Amino acid sequence: MKKTRLEIEEAVPALKLLGDKARLTILGMLKNGECCVCEFTEVLEMSQPSVSQHLRKLRDAKLVKEDRRGQWVFYSLNENYEAYDLVLGVIDHVSDQSEKIAELERQGKRIECK
Repeated sequence: MKKTRLEIEEAVPALKLLGDKARLTILGMLKNGECCVCEFTEVLEMSQPSVSQHLRKLRDAKLVKEDRRGQWVFYSLNENYEAYDLVLGVIDHVSDQSEKIAELERQGKRIECK
């Protein structure tokens, strides 16, 4: 059960992570479903190591979860994160990232692991 109010000390780490354009874009993409590192590299036009560093910070803070499937690692929002409602509220107030996912699909660069 999520709290309706956070203590400032609980909100600050999430807000610091959301203050980075790449991490905010990653979280916005994850609002629409899970993604793989290579999908973020395409959208962000960043190297895989750079994207992995951003994902590590988000994972270490527990904002995202990872799911390993063979050679792929898929990331999703962690709905159990203590500041999930705050994170979702911020994501809801920035531009929708679904078009970036749709563009990956049009280019045949969307990863689907069955």
